[in-house]
Amino acid sequence: MKVAIINYGLGNLGSVKNMLKKVGCTNVIITNNPDEIEQADKLILPGVGAFDQGMQCLADSGLIPTLNKVVLHDKKPVLGICLGAQLMTKSSEEGVLPGLGWFDAEVKKFNLDDKKLKIPHMGWNEVHAEKSHLTINDLEKPTRFYFVHSYYMQANNANDVLLTCNYGKSFCAAIQHENMTGMQFHPEKSHKFGMSVFASFTNK
Repeated sequence: MKVAIINYGLGNLGSVKNMLKKVGCTNVIITNNPDEIEQADKLILPGVGAFDQGMQCLADSGLIPTLNKVVLHDKKPVLGICLGAQLMTKSSEEGVLPGLGWFDAEVKKFNLDDKKLKIPHMGWNEVHAEKSHLTINDLEKPTRFYFVHSYYMQANNANDVLLTCNYGKSFCAAIQHENMTGMQFHPEKSHKFGMSVFASFTNK
């Protein structure tokens, strides 16, 4: 099992790789090489930062055609993290560039009635499963992950919502469709819960 962490200039690459090693996944590469990406069995698309910056970095890397091939045509499992997950949607209110469009979803900015709630949404929050999926089926309950974000994914198909979280209102904390999974939180910063996600993603 070879896992490729996509290096397009943004993201906690080392943290993700270290977490994968902790759960016994030793064949992990951080790469921007199209051939290595095509040879991998599973992909992780991390990301920290702004939507347009992320899409521009992906475009500049020249990796979008390769990623489209392995994800949409070859149907290899891919896990998007935070900004990486948002880039898998159609668009974002944070920017003007189109997203990868892998998910039938858009990224929305938090607009909360309770003004005591600070944006960005930051810290540990409990999540709730909306359906069964291999990446979350082994999670302990209650399940908590670490979030840092001002925008969230809004799925157009309710069946694609994997996890929800409540911060002033219920929002999509993870989205899943076919071979693609996107998580708004940071599993690489979420201790035993994140380790469970990475173990399930890489071992099943």
